[in-house]
Amino acid sequence: MNNDFYYKAIEPDESLLDFVENIGMFHNMSNNDMEVVLMPDGRIDLFFMKTKSEPFQIALIGLENVPEQQIIPANTLAFKISFKPLGAEYLLHTSIADILNSAKVLPKDFWNITNDDLKDFESFHAKIAAKLKEVLPDKIDERKRKLFKLVYESNGEIKIQQLSEEISWSSREINRYFNKQFGLSLNAFCKILRFKASLEHIAQGKLFPELNFTDQNHFIKEIKKFSGVVPSELLKNTNDRFILLSVLKAQ
Repeated sequence: MNNDFYYKAIEPDESLLDFVENIGMFHNMSNNDMEVVLMPDGRIDLFFMKTKSEPFQIALIGLENVPEQQIIPANTLAFKISFKPLGAEYLLHTSIADILNSAKVLPKDFWNITNDDLKDFESFHAKIAAKLKEVLPDKIDERKRKLFKLVYESNGEIKIQQLSEEISWSSREINRYFNKQFGLSLNAFCKILRFKASLEHIAQGKLFPELNFTDQNHFIKEIKKFSGVVPSELLKNTNDRFILLSVLKAQ
């Protein structure tokens, strides 16, 4: 990975696993802007960030279903929480349907995180982990918990009809819930998870489908849909512009 770009992520403890993927940070330490491609990864990111030229701000980034060219300004420092979908619903208490492939700025006093909290990641991590446990719900819809458990365990390769039967929830109601709460269908979300799992294989140099794609052409088409390039170009990762792939390679 680019020596001027630092990334770190810590998995949450067990009580948060249904809601949070990780608590992390990144820092563009150079004096130059970075051109990157953000790819769909099935996460909802809550960013606390600042740059040399821009003041502290808090932003919630919704799910993505298309790749997006972005600029990370010089000297950007960002601490973040990467939520799973249930985290947006039960910890943030918000629908994210209106910010599909988009974002919204939150109040600067959100969760009492301030500019001073960006001075030390370990302190931020301790403070935000305590806050997340504080807002944990007493109970959630067990159908939803089981649904996401099955979807994640299968890397999105479970059939919706099978899901419906296992959790006793009609596929029509499931899709209504997904579209209203997250802005896309369950099938679309599953394809994103399969793409993310395929990235791990591509990071290892595997350019043929390891998961349940119809054939090689289907695999290439899906990878290009979510990354903008074919698998071989993605593997090259010129200038580390595909940050998610760079992180996977570094692990």
